[in-house]
Amino acid sequence: MTTSDVAAPEVTALLHIGGQDLPTAEFFDVHDPAAPERVVGRAASATPQDAEHAVATAHAAFPAWSRRDTAERAEILLRALAPLAGLAPAVAPVLTAENGKVLGESFADLAVFEMRCRHAASLAATFEPSRTLPAPPFHTEVLRLPVGVVTVVVPFNWPLAILAASLPYALVAGNTVVVKPPPTTPLSVVQTVRALAEGLPPGVLNVVTGTNDAVEPLLVDPRVQHVVFTGSTAGGRAVMALAARSLAAVTLELGGNDPAVLLDDVELDERTVSALVGATFMTSGQVCMAVKRLYVPRRRRDEVIEALGAELDRQRTGPGLDPASTYGPVHTAAGRDRVLAQLDEARARGAEVREYGSLSDAVGTGHFLRPSLVVDPDPDLAIVHEEQFGPTLPVLAYDDLEPLLAGLDEEWSGLCSSVWSADPDRAAAVARRMRTGTTWVNQANATAADDRAPFGGFRQSGIGRELGQDGLYAFTEPHTVTRPAS
Repeated sequence: MTTSDVAAPEVTALLHIGGQDLPTAEFFDVHDPAAPERVVGRAASATPQDAEHAVATAHAAFPAWSRRDTAERAEILLRALAPLAGLAPAVAPVLTAENGKVLGESFADLAVFEMRCRHAASLAATFEPSRTLPAPPFHTEVLRLPVGVVTVVVPFNWPLAILAASLPYALVAGNTVVVKPPPTTPLSVVQTVRALAEGLPPGVLNVVTGTNDAVEPLLVDPRVQHVVFTGSTAGGRAVMALAARSLAAVTLELGGNDPAVLLDDVELDERTVSALVGATFMTSGQVCMAVKRLYVPRRRRDEVIEALGAELDRQRTGPGLDPASTYGPVHTAAGRDRVLAQLDEARARGAEVREYGSLSDAVGTGHFLRPSLVVDPDPDLAIVHEEQFGPTLPVLAYDDLEPLLAGLDEEWSGLCSSVWSADPDRAAAVARRMRTGTTWVNQANATAADDRAPFGGFRQSGIGRELGQDGLYAFTEPHTVTRPAS
């Protein structure tokens, strides 16, 4: 099978501002990571003036939207979701074609987008727009007001699911939004956001595609009050510096070099091994909350590697639109080359790299890598202390749990972690000691995420939290009204 046998139709994405589709003078091509020479579609290349127009439109729509009751905004959002289920069969293949991941993950991406929107709307019932402090000496109300215009900058890997960690929360809280899709996967984001925007008042939700330089007003315009960014730690620093020009608030969900710690009693049954492999290699390892390093008791190391290798040998890497593929390509050539460089360095320094699974005959010029384990790499190697964001996993043996845990808490990364044990209570006791935004027990990655809880990172893995009630209040500011007590 070749990628052309299962190719998604070529599509064009326009800007969507103020309820209108707007073309631009220039467009840019979007390519298929499974066959980089193939153009999936074209997206409008916004100018700075286009970006300013989107901010102005969102700003003009804010007063009326923010004055609506929270429950009314939630109800409007729920009604606006109605067309999305019917869009999935058309949008999911487009997402796979521009992203590379397998088709089942693209359908899941769309499903999570709708699920998170519905969950955000459900929180309106418990949202408290004000509270009164006891008097005397004053009669004081603390109001929770929406902040204004919010810009959401979306990553390529799970663009719709990650967008929905902030977008519906900002809307329900009373804000208006401009979405900036990733330049390499803009098509499915525009299709989905446009469909949702059509059910909202004009200007409440807008989407602008283009280069980072061209859409800079989405970050620096003083009318933008909050910027949400998901991506690398380096990208987060750049976004934060731009937002600082107007002192806009930021929510940054950044890189994670997430450790999984196996305790000495871990059971390597089918469920555990499958969960570990899925938590590591989902989307070919290109998930911020994926397992990036595996720490194993030394006496269990060979047993663990054998079990993981057997599961990985069942996997097939190929075009995401091929139903036989379980893993797709790495999204970009640069991402693939970064992983290859890390593997080459590990080999040169004496680590063993073991590759697994089969490779489709249709790989061609695509950015494909077979899943691999790196056995006993030196801790100072890039593949250990940097986020690989690809289908490889360093396996490191440890002798003493205490110094391992102490060392992990001193690292740059603090997004997620996991602890695995036959005794969930023992694992939970270890998990409570780990300083990461989320620590899972006997599970990890997106399939284990509880959207009722806040999500975000410690240290250089981010600022702020998304999801849950915390995620709703994050898009408000307290306003205090005080008068003399009567």
